[in-house]
Amino acid sequence: MPEASLIIRGGQVVDGSGTAPYEADIAIADGRIAAISRQITAPRGTPEIDARGHVVTPGFVDIHTHYDAQATWTSQILSSSLHGVTTALLGNCGVGFAPCRPESRDMLVKLMEGVEDLPEVVLTEGLPWNWESFPEYLNALESRPYDMDIATQVPHAALRVHVMGRRGFEREPATAEDRAAMAALAREGIAAGALGFSTSRAIAHRTLAGEPTPTLGAAEIELAEIAAALGGGWMQLISDFDDPAEEEWERLVRIARLCGRPMTFSLLQRESKPDFWRWLLERVSAANAEGLCITGQVMGRPVGLMFGFELSQHPFHTRSAFREIAHLPMPERAAALRDPARRARVLAEPCDPALAARLTNYSRIYKLTTDYEPPPEASIAAQAAALGRAPEDLCYDWMLEDDGRAILNRPLLNYAHGNLDAIRDMVTHPHTLMGLGDGGAHVGYICDASAPTHMLTHWVRDRARGARLPLEFAVKRLSADNAAALGLHDRGQLAVGRRADINVIDMERLGLERPVMRYDLPAGGKRLVQGATGYAATLVAGQIVHAHGQATGALPGRLIRGAQS
Repeated sequence: MPEASLIIRGGQVVDGSGTAPYEADIAIADGRIAAISRQITAPRGTPEIDARGHVVTPGFVDIHTHYDAQATWTSQILSSSLHGVTTALLGNCGVGFAPCRPESRDMLVKLMEGVEDLPEVVLTEGLPWNWESFPEYLNALESRPYDMDIATQVPHAALRVHVMGRRGFEREPATAEDRAAMAALAREGIAAGALGFSTSRAIAHRTLAGEPTPTLGAAEIELAEIAAALGGGWMQLISDFDDPAEEEWERLVRIARLCGRPMTFSLLQRESKPDFWRWLLERVSAANAEGLCITGQVMGRPVGLMFGFELSQHPFHTRSAFREIAHLPMPERAAALRDPARRARVLAEPCDPALAARLTNYSRIYKLTTDYEPPPEASIAAQAAALGRAPEDLCYDWMLEDDGRAILNRPLLNYAHGNLDAIRDMVTHPHTLMGLGDGGAHVGYICDASAPTHMLTHWVRDRARGARLPLEFAVKRLSADNAAALGLHDRGQLAVGRRADINVIDMERLGLERPVMRYDLPAGGKRLVQGATGYAATLVAGQIVHAHGQATGALPGRLIRGAQS
């Protein structure tokens, strides 16, 4: 064994393989695991982490993030790095910033602003644009150190705009020459180190002006020719499956057969079609039985919105009486909202009917707590009925708590039946992967990058409204399964020779902190950040990057180029 640079002593090792925990020491040398044994001896003075009473897991692999912009101006990949994530995949849902000609930058910025809620002024000021081609974008990322490893995908929207210009942005059909150019650029991106290609077929993905994402409704031949040219990596996509569903599914299966690459898509439970996800999983199982590799990306908790007077969305944010004061600093805004006349004006205005189901369904709005599985009686509607009050009146009061910084929770997806039983079935299905945290996106009203911590607290330790999950299963889903799906075979499990990406976790203290709004993006842009308690240490390549919730300043993370053996 090479001389150890660090020993993790006496922890309960949950190694990511799915086997039961066992007590062991772990020796680290040269950024990798050098030994795992019950009693490792080391020279006097070798640094140690006392892990007695803690669990020791692999670092988590987050396969669905949108840090494409953030990674160009900062080395801290928050909030993901606060939740045990040591590898993050960027470039999901077909949106990103490379390749991009200078004259097309505005189109990609407007698209990211609308699809992923990153304000235009933040992107305009923050993006250095020291690239044009996708390989040059990777070079720009590679020049910066990080508190975790990052990997990329080639985004379809950027390809369309780069090749077709305004025609691509406005969703004109691609010519044979357009398709060949996009296919060549996608292959170039994979050859340069991208781990996949991503696209969106979702109606909700629009600019703020309402323009659909350039890839919505892209012809099968366009996707097929790009996919066939990849030569490596996977295809990631999001679809509404409303084309109708059977036709859309068969279209995607044909593409998967043609290219021979793994395919993964967002799998969620809709309120309007609460059992449609089962229909999709039946077809996923049939495709895998045929020999294809298709997986659904799932989330361990509801996907929804956080409401608050400091946040970007809430039941009153479209009303003129609120918009008049929305620009004020938060203390002044809260004071204005407490004014009885202002309050009466806000409450008297009707909600935009097109947004009512999202914003004012008070039977589906709750105070934000840490378990994300609130019972029906905790809703605003139920609480207001018990108090004999109007729901919107109570909602206003709840959001005024904590000097106007209180946060409410509106589950939109994965909560159609008011519990997480459907999620348990999704998470335990053999052809799903844990993802959809969306770190780096929707920063004004969503903060799901904390989902790995919630997976361990709620599903392993705390759930009271249904069956829980074993710790070793949850860890495997968060680490080894995702790493293997991406072809990152050097991480995801605690084994000799693997990268020393490791979490030391105090399971008794593990918990989610309240999300807080920070104004630290370029141009003073705001973003929600959610921390955690209980992570005694998170290591990347053998270096401690976070200890007891605090960054150490170590930045061993780098850009990953291609699959890792």
